[in-house]
Amino acid sequence: MNKLAIRPVEQADIETTIHGAHTPSWSWLPDEAPLAMPVQSLSAPDAVADVTPATSPRTVAMRRMMLLAGTIALTSLSAITPFYLYARKGWDGTEILAFSIFMVLITAISCWFISGLMGLFVMLRGKDQADLAFSPHPPLPRTRTALLMPLYNEDARASFARLAMIDGSLARLGASSAFDIFVLSDSTKEDAAADERSVFQSFRMAANSKAFYRRRTDNAERKAGNLAEWVRRFGGAYENMIVLDADSTMAGETLLRMVDAMERNPGVGLIQTAPVIIKARTIFARVSQYSVRLYGRVAAAGLAYWTGSESSYWGHNAILRTRAFAACCGLPHLKGRKPFGGHVMSHDVVEAALMRRAGWAVHVTAALDGSWEETPPSITDFIRRDHRWFQGNLQHLGLIGAKGLSPMSRLQLAMGCMAYLSSPLWLASLMVGLFIQMFYPVDWSSFFYILNPQFTPFMLASFLSGVLLIGPKFMGAALVLSRPAELRAFGGRRAIAKGMAAEIALSAILAPILMVANTKAFIQIVSGHDTGWSTQQREADGLAWSDAFRAMRWQMIVGVGFMIPLCVRPDLATWFAPIVLPLLLAAPIVVWTSRVRSGDALAAKGYLVTPVQEGVSVNPAVLHTPRSPLRAVAGGVLAPVAAPAMVPARAPEL
Repeated sequence: MNKLAIRPVEQADIETTIHGAHTPSWSWLPDEAPLAMPVQSLSAPDAVADVTPATSPRTVAMRRMMLLAGTIALTSLSAITPFYLYARKGWDGTEILAFSIFMVLITAISCWFISGLMGLFVMLRGKDQADLAFSPHPPLPRTRTALLMPLYNEDARASFARLAMIDGSLARLGASSAFDIFVLSDSTKEDAAADERSVFQSFRMAANSKAFYRRRTDNAERKAGNLAEWVRRFGGAYENMIVLDADSTMAGETLLRMVDAMERNPGVGLIQTAPVIIKARTIFARVSQYSVRLYGRVAAAGLAYWTGSESSYWGHNAILRTRAFAACCGLPHLKGRKPFGGHVMSHDVVEAALMRRAGWAVHVTAALDGSWEETPPSITDFIRRDHRWFQGNLQHLGLIGAKGLSPMSRLQLAMGCMAYLSSPLWLASLMVGLFIQMFYPVDWSSFFYILNPQFTPFMLASFLSGVLLIGPKFMGAALVLSRPAELRAFGGRRAIAKGMAAEIALSAILAPILMVANTKAFIQIVSGHDTGWSTQQREADGLAWSDAFRAMRWQMIVGVGFMIPLCVRPDLATWFAPIVLPLLLAAPIVVWTSRVRSGDALAAKGYLVTPVQEGVSVNPAVLHTPRSPLRAVAGGVLAPVAAPAMVPARAPEL
């Protein structure tokens, strides 16, 4: 175990304000190594590097043409039916609006379908590592890397347990001396800060890597400001920095492969991994975990395939070249008032765009396993977090035209906006479509179409849309079915079929609830309401009925709103039932999906089962404090004490 060459900060150090961040009296820090991080201009940049990175694929232009051609082809095919239906008797204003909304939505869906198809093609051929060629057995690093975990009123014991797993994994590989761990606290609650200090003292005494802790009292610019303050004070001592979230975990092997890729490719500024979700217990969390684990790699591989060295950054579980980040990622304040003005909220995609503008390569990879994160346990917690991301992504509408950005960076900013705008657009399309149907007579044949299906243009359009929506899910399943080790880890073909059926059904039930939630967020944001910065809920078991009804009142109101026109056109009830019923039953659905007991019961029956992720165990001495003991740790994640028996005992060898 390495002895720590660190010093506590003296009171004299506190009085110095460094870029607006005060350090309180209790911190444990190394000697400073300042690194300049100038604020960048989005309107008149000093320089734009028009260079092609060495790691850019030679065929990337052809890949993008394939994506464009495939998207146009699928969009055109899907548009034939609604165009024919609306054009039969001439166009009116509502039909033009409905068709326009449909075209925006179907174009986005078609693009992601083709992107996923590309990802499946790449992974079936085993070419997912082709661009960066990660070494299967990298040497020990020649450079120093900082592991950064920002905290904001988090559960200190859980966060340090994740760091302990990383530290133990690096120690097992003999690489502890190449990595320093920094805990960068932005906590505003004194009890949370006290817990951090208490657990950190135990953590640093048992840690193998050097460990440091700093708490800011001025939380300017939130996470982006937290990281920027570290760069300006300590970044000069480190070639790379690996950014983690409070719920992040990474395997030591993955960290070494990332550092090795950075050392071999001096033009690469950022490598983003594709983390999978772990530790899910509730039904809602298990749905997210299963979908990401089974389908997520295909989506990430597709994105990496056509973006090449002009990809994106998701803010965590990524490695960044420190000097490159400092030189070009100082974020300016946006003009205007909140929520669109002020500091940049969803800073990660903007930082990736600025790095690419300066000539650095930015890569996403689906080739690295051993990158994990957690997800909110309930729909209400997910919505709370998503609203903050929604506001941050809407800010990007004003940044798409920033000077000097590459076309790929602009496209990814637009796609990030579309990921959230699709919800209000979907709701608008349903409302406009139902309004148009009010002018047509009742047709009971459509009500009984399930019992007596007939081929109609409307059914063709529905079929095509369904294929595009769930097609990527079958692509992910096809990949697992092609890999015997993974197939065994998932429990075999029958388990995958059961898991997919449950995931598709539950996702369809949850989709209308999230649609209304995001539409409500959109209305609040454009009307000037700032979502603020709230602590994320990582673990919970069950939601009170009163809280569920309060949180879901708008979903139920919208459901009742749909019922009114359906009383005029009852023949459309079967078409709208998948939308209206989840909205009317939103509160019970939220309660049911937030319970650990319900999630464990589904897993025990073989539904939504994912492979156990292997990692390292935590030395209990690392987190030995007078407080309540840690839960059992197994398989590299903070596992529940009673894990579902249906979970396979070993992860696949990938």
